[in-house]
Amino acid sequence: MDSSPHVNDHIDEKQFSLAVKRLADSLSYGTDISPFLGGGIDFVQSRQYMPGDSVKSIDWRVTARTGKVFVKEYEAPKQMPIYIVMDTSASMCVSSLKMSKYAWAVQIATSLALVAQNRMSPVGLMGCGSRERTLHYQPSVSKNIVMQWANDLRYYDLAERTSLGETLRGLLPSLKSKSVVVVISDLHDADAISALKLVQQGHDCMVLLMRDPAEEGHLGGGIFRAQEAESGAGFTSHGKKNWFAGENYISVLKRAGIDNLLLRTDEPMMSKLRHFLKHRDALGKSRL
Repeated sequence: MDSSPHVNDHIDEKQFSLAVKRLADSLSYGTDISPFLGGGIDFVQSRQYMPGDSVKSIDWRVTARTGKVFVKEYEAPKQMPIYIVMDTSASMCVSSLKMSKYAWAVQIATSLALVAQNRMSPVGLMGCGSRERTLHYQPSVSKNIVMQWANDLRYYDLAERTSLGETLRGLLPSLKSKSVVVVISDLHDADAISALKLVQQGHDCMVLLMRDPAEEGHLGGGIFRAQEAESGAGFTSHGKKNWFAGENYISVLKRAGIDNLLLRTDEPMMSKLRHFLKHRDALGKSRL
């Protein structure tokens, strides 16, 4: 089995940069800057005018009612730290189409980070795989740092196993304040669901569940022998088998109160993602 690192999308750095910027523009199209990232400015109270106050902040309704000049006070913007936790394991590289789950996940993670930073929300990254050099970047508002970790992410290893549950449990102690945790994974980790439930207890957690049509028995081939990418176990099967074993993760996440979105590599993703994030915002949830 070839365990050397590969680039997941077969495009150069310039093309990759253009691709993720287009995706970021798509996510923020028709909104202020972002429908889901950063914090807003909320009205708190009106108080009497003081020398130096801007005339733009005058509360004309209260001023007219009292006969004295009042100004509006607003709550300062709150930028919650954001962690993007991306599954870098071999199962994410399953691909029956031009782009794998892994390639899509890297571009989605990078575009989400860029849009977040447009609102000055600090964004960090946790890779959850078994590669020798662990991908762990602290939250930052620097786009240069985001592009640095994005280019590191582009390389995958077909021998890499998942560590999603372990990574999430290890991340929790470092979250000193409420944070937004975005998980991008195919959830091929038996410990993932219980770890996600722990994160949800104190933080705003959402899951982008990646799926390739091959995992649902759409290959249409005959009988074959193969080796499981992450465990190395051999098996015999056929092309119409449903590879997405176990429980229906969508219903499990829903019961746990964890927002989630299924993203299939054979269907348009960005319009679904944009709608999902706008819906979260409409419900008054944290804007990533």
